[in-house]
Amino acid sequence: MVEMDISFERYLKETLDIYVLPKKWEEAEKLPFFLRNLYAFFEVPMLGTHCLAMVAKDKTENTPATIRKHIIQVQKKWKHEIIYIQQKVTAYNRKRLIEQKVPFVIPGNQMYLPFLGIDLREHFKKIRNMDSPWSPSTQVVVLYTLQREGGPRFTPKKLANRLGYTAMTMTRALNELEGAGLGQISMEGRERVLRFDRNKKELWRNALERLRSPVKKRLWVKHSLNKPLGMKAGLSALAYYSALAEPANPVFALEGKKWKGIKTGKNIRILEIVEPGACELEIWSYPPELFSKEGVVDRLSLYLSMQANDDERVESALEEMMDQVAWYP
Repeated sequence: MVEMDISFERYLKETLDIYVLPKKWEEAEKLPFFLRNLYAFFEVPMLGTHCLAMVAKDKTENTPATIRKHIIQVQKKWKHEIIYIQQKVTAYNRKRLIEQKVPFVIPGNQMYLPFLGIDLREHFKKIRNMDSPWSPSTQVVVLYTLQREGGPRFTPKKLANRLGYTAMTMTRALNELEGAGLGQISMEGRERVLRFDRNKKELWRNALERLRSPVKKRLWVKHSLNKPLGMKAGLSALAYYSALAEPANPVFALEGKKWKGIKTGKNIRILEIVEPGACELEIWSYPPELFSKEGVVDRLSLYLSMQANDDERVESALEEMMDQVAWYP
């Protein structure tokens, strides 16, 4: 089931001071497949009016005329008001949606609900790339949240102690997460506390577009150290978590700062091309050992580092690995 994006609920609270509790619309199963493929449907009682949220599943914009036709088809099963919800809509298409009398909400930017007498045309901010990646420290907080036991309550000081960052860096990370609509910050005494609004599966889904591969650079290395260069990563880690065969050359991960400290040592030789006995080294933006177990990087970081790989065997192994995560399926 596709969940209702929390940004819609938050936007209604911030602009109209109303709480809504979206509920999956069971009758959606009777709609044509192409409509169910394009939208998720939720019943949303709003100011005494029965409403159906028609939430676009991706960011591809259909024409307002097409959206209007889709609404007409849905109205055969739903006799009340229907609201089109999309995260980003161009100024031109917003104008045409209004001309087509299509009620819509663009969370954080604009709301047009004529059946409630609401035409909230805020100063429309130039669309920023809201999918731009977070800072590594913010990503680390998300990964920590997804992989730890216990409740979703965090303070900058506790996160700093656990993750090895400064309290100021963790404060900025919490602000970034709240700004993305993934949690809420409150004051408890003198402490700022972040609480996440959703469960782990929902947090992962909502955060995924902003999470990036931890790998900054890959290189071939030979060394004479009496221990591994870092944590098992890449294909080596994927072989550990799945039935994929071990790669011919092992893969390890090391944080950039640590690599900088050892790369000029006499025991390390950087190669132009792969040689027998070489290993592949990934330079990460955060310490891979933070969430590693038994010398192997964690599943979520590994997934992020390899999700762009289009090898079918790798894709299948990643799927096998992620199925091992309790909250993922």
